[in-house]
Amino acid sequence: MSSLQLDAVPLSPAQTSEELCSIFKRCRDDDTTKLRLKYNPWYHTIEKQMGSRVIVDGREMIMLSSNDYLGLTNHPKVLEAGKKALDRWGSSTTGSRLANGSRRYHIDLETKLAEFLGKEDCHVSTAGYLSCMSAVATYASKGDLILVDRNVHSSLWCGITQTGAKVERFSHNSPEDLANILQFEQKETPKILVIEGVYSMEGHIATIPEFLEVIKYQNCFVVVDDAHGVGVLGHGGRGTVDHLGVTESVDIITGSLSKALSSTGGFVAGSKEVIEFLRTHSKQTIFSAGISPCQAACAEAALDILQSEPEHLERLWENTRFYKALLAELNLDTWNSETAAVPIVLGNKEKTYRMWHSLMEKGIFSVMAVSPGVIPGKDMIRTSISARHTREDLEIIAEALTDIAKKL
Repeated sequence: MSSLQLDAVPLSPAQTSEELCSIFKRCRDDDTTKLRLKYNPWYHTIEKQMGSRVIVDGREMIMLSSNDYLGLTNHPKVLEAGKKALDRWGSSTTGSRLANGSRRYHIDLETKLAEFLGKEDCHVSTAGYLSCMSAVATYASKGDLILVDRNVHSSLWCGITQTGAKVERFSHNSPEDLANILQFEQKETPKILVIEGVYSMEGHIATIPEFLEVIKYQNCFVVVDDAHGVGVLGHGGRGTVDHLGVTESVDIITGSLSKALSSTGGFVAGSKEVIEFLRTHSKQTIFSAGISPCQAACAEAALDILQSEPEHLERLWENTRFYKALLAELNLDTWNSETAAVPIVLGNKEKTYRMWHSLMEKGIFSVMAVSPGVIPGKDMIRTSISARHTREDLEIIAEALTDIAKKL
């Protein structure tokens, strides 16, 4: 017998190897998973989509939680572009951009995105999550200081944890709290400010000019995740940074192709030097396959439509104003949302679940978000408006919310 052989643990007839494994037991006995399966608030499968309507469990419902802000996912030009790309390039690159997976259509999309966002260069990835991770993890190192809004997206936090840098959290959207933190830091320490342009749960627009004033002379690199701002804010939908007139002062604009651009994937845009550094050092970039032909073509077509057909953006804001006026009449707490991402804050899990369930019963598809996914006391129904919503949709939503609000 080999000296390296371990003594086998005997199994009783009723035992399996999985039951002896602590990690398997952790999965099997997890209370959060048991509650999710019992109350079934998430992972609902949409069987069909027709504009702003979806079929769930055989029932037609109005979608009130999509990130398809401009309603372009079924636009004829987007669909045609995707089909042509499949015919020309096939289904996949089957490789990373660094190796065998870089294609002409990647360069075309990156060039258009960079120009649209007012930056020199851009790199696209297979997921917004990967892009946002890389926008932080690539640039921060041990010895640096990351200054981050407490409410930023999980993807940014994931990137932060990979850096080894010191981290200071400041109160949500509070330049004043950031200024207080910086009183105790050395100005020469390399710093990265990590914020979102639009906070997707809250609907808040970042006070970027005030933040830039606070970090002046602080040796600070600025990263803005604008996944929910691009296509929604700014001149022709150029995003929060353009909306606030600070494009030249922001080093990185990152985000997703799966919101207003009606595809999947993500992007990081910045100066030529900054993006080439990402291509050299970002693990998320080096070890991920390039985005598929269909992904890139659909995003590029949506970007073209955004610039040539302004009526989609105009309709989005018309619908958003109508919807917010309704919520104000019902005295529902929208956390002072400034965009088409509109929370209905209930404040505890029980009320939130009841409203979500009631909306589903009335044919309104929404998403509930509860602590720890949101901060305690801000349990909410996360709703969002689209250019796809018709006036009939909004009136049906109004009737449902009016009835539910009375009961709450």
